[in-house]
Order: sequence, then C-alpha cells, then structure tokens
Amino acid sequence: MSAFKPLVFSGVQPTGNLHLGNYLGAIKKFVALQETSDCIYCVVDLHSLTAQLVYDDLADQTRSITAAFLASGIDPKKHIVFNQSRVMQHAELAWIFNCVARIGWMNKMTQFKDKAGKDRENASLGLLAYPSLMAADILLYRATHVPVGEDQKQHLELTRDIAQKFNNDFSDRIARLGVGVEMQVGEETVNGFFPITEPVIGGPAARIMSLRDGSKKMSKSDPSDLSRINLTDDADTISKKIRKAKTDPEALPSEVDGLESRPEAENLVGIYAGLAEMSKADVLKEFGGQQFSVFKPALADLAVEKLAPIAGEMRRIEGDRAYVDAVLRDGGERAGVLAETTMKTVRDIIGLLQS
Repeated sequence: MSAFKPLVFSGVQPTGNLHLGNYLGAIKKFVALQETSDCIYCVVDLHSLTAQLVYDDLADQTRSITAAFLASGIDPKKHIVFNQSRVMQHAELAWIFNCVARIGWMNKMTQFKDKAGKDRENASLGLLAYPSLMAADILLYRATHVPVGEDQKQHLELTRDIAQKFNNDFSDRIARLGVGVEMQVGEETVNGFFPITEPVIGGPAARIMSLRDGSKKMSKSDPSDLSRINLTDDADTISKKIRKAKTDPEALPSEVDGLESRPEAENLVGIYAGLAEMSKADVLKEFGGQQFSVFKPALADLAVEKLAPIAGEMRRIEGDRAYVDAVLRDGGERAGVLAETTMKTVRDIIGLLQS
C-alpha cells in the first residue's frame, strides 16, 4: 500500500431533537463534504447508551436522525448512511482499542469529567470507554478526515493516539503482512495500518450557543425549548425564538473585535454567518451600527428561509418509515463489507486465530 484512500466519517447520537447547532456544526458540513469526498455517516446508537441505558423510543430516534440527514441533502446512494449497531465490528474493534488505550488517557477526557460529575464511581464503564468506541467508529473504515465540533476535538486527538500506538506496537507484523503504509513518527519510520485521522473544523458557526445564555452551548438537554431552534420547528416557532433570544442593549459593532465580551451578540452574528455562508466580518459590514430590533428580524427571515424547507422534508421522510429503514439496511450492509475487510486484517495483525 502506498497511501490511505481519502474518506470522511462522522456520526450523530440519536438522543433528543436535532437543533440548529447540530445542523450548522455538523450536518451542513456533512452535506458539503459529500461533494468532494467519499463519506460514511453514522447514527451512533451504541454511543447513546452512555447517556442513559433504557429508552422508550431509541429506534424511532435513530430514524429521526436519519431523516434529518436525508432532508438536509445527504445522498445515501452515493455515500453510506447507517446505524452503528447494525455493524458488529464497531464493538469488536472498540474492545481491541480498549486494550490499546491507557486508563490515564481516558481519565484526562474532559467530557467524561463533565458528564460523570462528582460521582465518578457511579458512572458507567461505557461512559469512560466512549472515546475508544469513537476511535473504532472512525478507524474501522480507516477514515482520513472527520468533521468535528470543538467539544469532540479531544476525542479525535485520542483517536490519533490510539492509531499511532497500534501502528507502533504492531509495525513489524504490519510490514510482514504487507498491509501497511510507511509513516514518519518523529525520526522513526513506522509501518502503519491505521491513518492518523485529521479533523475538519471551521466555519463561522462551528460552535452554536444557547439563545438564552451565550456562555452555554446550544443543547438538546436544556430544559428551556427557547434556548434552541429545533430542526423540526415551523416558521412561526423559529421567528418567535429568535425574537426572544437574549441580547444586550448595545448596537452591533462594525468589527469582529467588537464582539468580544458580548457572547449573545457574537452567537447571533455567528448563526447568521453560518446560515448565509459568509464571514462574521461580512455580516458586520452589513449590520454594524444597527440595533438588534433591525438585526433579529433579518436573522429570523434567513433562518426560516434555510431551515423551514428542511423541517418540512424531515417530517415527510419520517412519515415513510419503510424508506428510512431501507436506507439504514442498505447502508449497514455496505458498511459491514468494509468493516469486515478491516477486521480480518486487524485480527491477522494481532494474531487472533481465524481459520
């Protein structure tokens, strides 16, 4: 092998309604990337078990996320859309990566600390091992690029650490089997089976904050529905939420530097920039010096224009359960072929008996 084939992988958990932050921070990027790359997009239903174990409607939530993918413009024929639990090799590779990763690495994960809180002894082992499963999701397909939000950057760095340790530990066997790519690690040349995956981060709206508190990330779990714009919200609801969004009494600045220490203003400008596909600087060229009484209606009109058609299409697709299930079944079959190809080689590299 001379190089890793470029491939994009990313996933979304089926927990709660998708919102504007999910769309601008992830799904909109997914749609754009499929124009230039081979892509695999996954509804990571196994990951959702780390948030809570018992669900009344996990299957329907999985279908809902799939509908959002499709309504936003992801093409399940040209690319692969599936739910994680259909492909058992995700869990198999995750176990191997549990044995590659170090406990010290996991204990440094800020998301585990945040979600476990003060009662870490009562947190599930799955929550601690979440990053190993994420690494398996990505590396099972030997993905070279992953679109991630700021909150997942640390997990992707751990994915890179796991890939590098695996490559280092098994370099000689990888070379003997002829399944590796020569990689430079410091001053040493290593035969690597897994790529050192690169993040795809950026855009003016990489991190969307709550409409009620600009210091907190927009979240499905926030008790106030006014804190977020759900992808299923109709035009009137979108407009209402933007009108009620928290602001400050000052006019919008003319320069981006003027948004410092104004989190709510920066958030709304970022949302406009993300929806309009322009920079924050260009938004302020248009609206600098204007009051929020002028800017909010313009933002509401833009949000309705961009999001209302997606909401309508999402509701239509959700109503056709047979179609959604067929997409996931087809995607799972295609993903499974790729996954088993990887795992056969991984088993050989490790030395597990297969014949």
